Amino acid sequence: MAIRAVLWDIDDTIFDYTSADRVGMRQHLRTEGLPNGYDSVGQALDAWRELTELHWARFAGGETDFPGQRRDRVRDFLGTPLSDADADAWFDRHVTHYEAAWSLFPDTVPVLDLLADDYRHAVLSNSSIHNQDRKLRVLGVRDRFEAVVCSVELGVSKPEARAFHAACDELALAPHEVAYVGDQPDIDAQGAVAAGLAGIWLDRNGLGGRPELARITGLAQLPGLLRGDTRFGVPDTFG
Repeated sequence: MAIRAVLWDIDDTIFDYTSADRVGMRQHLRTEGLPNGYDSVGQALDAWRELTELHWARFAGGETDFPGQRRDRVRDFLGTPLSDADADAWFDRHVTHYEAAWSLFPDTVPVLDLLADDYRHAVLSNSSIHNQDRKLRVLGVRDRFEAVVCSVELGVSKPEARAFHAACDELALAPHEVAYVGDQPDIDAQGAVAAGLAGIWLDRNGLGGRPELARITGLAQLPGLLRGDTRFGVPDTFG
């Protein structure tokens, strides 16, 4: 049966999260000062990224809640046992700089335009509806998506099948009628496939090495793949 809808990841898929986070944190450190224990801003930025991945995985695994993973990131980054209020305040000051750097990838809107007449669209994100709905509105694309489904409210995160199925339920479509596009090969593409969707790995960095996955290196390749074009070296399972 043909694909009828595209389910999208947001961060580092349609929204350039990595650049915004790095630019925002660099500006935040200019304001706050470089914490003790770091020899350079570059070292601090790398540590922040590693801590973000670590504590996000803890959140996705149910070890902490959404505010908790933020507070733990700040405490570990600063090496200081801050109170919840002080950790929240530090993170909120960072968010001001981070949001000032928000931008969509250049290929996002053109591809959404190309797909608008032929496919329905929704979002499934391992974040909160408060963050992601607002982000899409600020970036001017919220009206492109019928639904925004987020793990904080669901109580389950990708790559769990229940997360993908909840998003399909929002569209009233069976999993095999939906394609999922995301930047993480395991959490996004493989998780979608395991849940019965057509999973597509958006490999913007050209890492490769996962021949079992449908892979694109930019969103401009997505319309052809959805319409059954096999130029990208993947089985024609999307027609």
